[in-house]
This record gives sequence, C-alpha cells and structure tokens, in this order.
Amino acid sequence: MTNALVIAEHDGPVARLTLNDPDRANVLSEAMMAALAAALDEAAADQAVRVIVIAAGGRIFCAGHDLAELQALPDEAARRALFDRCSALMLAIADCRAPVIAQVQGAAVAAGCQLVAACDLAYAADTARFAVSGVNLGLFCSTPGVALGRAVGRKAAADMLLTGRFVSAARAAELGLINAAVPATDLDHVIAETCQSVAEKPPEAIALGKRVFRQQIEAPLEGAYEIAGRGMAENLGFASAQAGIEGFLRR
Repeated sequence: MTNALVIAEHDGPVARLTLNDPDRANVLSEAMMAALAAALDEAAADQAVRVIVIAAGGRIFCAGHDLAELQALPDEAARRALFDRCSALMLAIADCRAPVIAQVQGAAVAAGCQLVAACDLAYAADTARFAVSGVNLGLFCSTPGVALGRAVGRKAAADMLLTGRFVSAARAAELGLINAAVPATDLDHVIAETCQSVAEKPPEAIALGKRVFRQQIEAPLEGAYEIAGRGMAENLGFASAQAGIEGFLRR
C-alpha cells in the first residue's frame, strides 16, 4: 500500500512503514497520524507479518506535531481531541501483537521522539539526534514525556523535557531511548538482522511476551510477578513451547 504520507511494504514476515513527508520533516500532522495508524492496523491484521518497522524518508525522522496545525485549532476541545488521537496512535504501537521497531535515520523531535520511545525497539544512525524541545517554544512536551519517561527513567526524561536540549544517538543509547547507535551505512543491516531474529521466534510467544512485558513493567513488584506468572503458564500451554521443550530434552 502506498499513499501520500505513508509507504507500506511487506518483505516476507516484515512490514515496513515509511513516513513519507520529507519536505515537511515528516511531521505528525493529523493526516500523517491517521495514515500511520491505518497502515499499522493493516500490518497487524496480516498474520504473516511478524515484525513491523517504522522508518522515514528524507533527512529528518520526524519533527513532531505540525505546529501550524496546532496553532489553528479553535478551542481546548479541539486541542484535546488532537492529542487524544496522537495518544491512541502510541497506544496502538504498544498494543500491536507484533514488535514494532523504529529505524531512525535523522533527528526525532518532540512527538517524533515520543514515536521512537513508544516503539518496542529502536536503532539509529550515529548521526541522529533526539529532543523533546517544545519547552523552548513555551509548549512543554507532556505527552511525549509519557513514553520518554518510561523508556529512559525520570531524571533523564526530566532533563530532556525541562531543558529542551538535543542528545546524540550515542547518549540516547546510553539512556535506553534506543537500543544502539550505528554507522548510517550499517543501519539497514542492523534492522534486517534484528527483524530476522525476531521473526524466527514463535509468533504466539512473541505476541504474548510483548503484552505481558508491557503490563508487568508498569505494575508494582508483587503485581508484576503475578502478571508474569500468568503469562508463563499460558505460554507453557502453546504447542510451539511444548515442541521446543521436547526438542531440548531430547538432546
């Protein structure tokens, strides 16, 4: 599927969704958010898809919300509706049965940084930069802070949110915002290798594991073990798990 704003390509078990508005720095306009949400839903509905990659065309990964669009919103209800739609997109990534990987070739700013933080995995070119810099314009990045704070922890997130400073890809990797910063020439290979590794695993175990991990990581310790224990018990009943264990025991 190809439209003006998102290009969706399938290569075996991998669905690649490319933000395609490079002349406007791939901003998360309402149209872009709708297009990405639709492409994500379509990819998740295809049972042949085991991994989803969110990439971007051009020099910048995503510059965040369309500021002109934000400024034109007529009242608080309209503003709230827009941010609700953005939050729904981020939650769709979390709820997606397939792992979602961000491939970051350039700067990811504000809601663009939020998009990276919302993905299950993220790899970036070592020249990429990250910021939640809305505070520099007087607009604190509260919604990006939700995903960012869960990815990097409170102090690191607060530093980025309060100062609006950019961090390098290497620093983003240290903080846990991304998994690794690699030379730009190696980024495609790293993404392909990671996709292959995930796609080789039983998809039902991956889907359950992603859901359980997301739930338990936000829960208090006792509740987290309860959630994880239920997940392990369910997973143990899968035919793929039984076959894997049987094969191991026969070695």
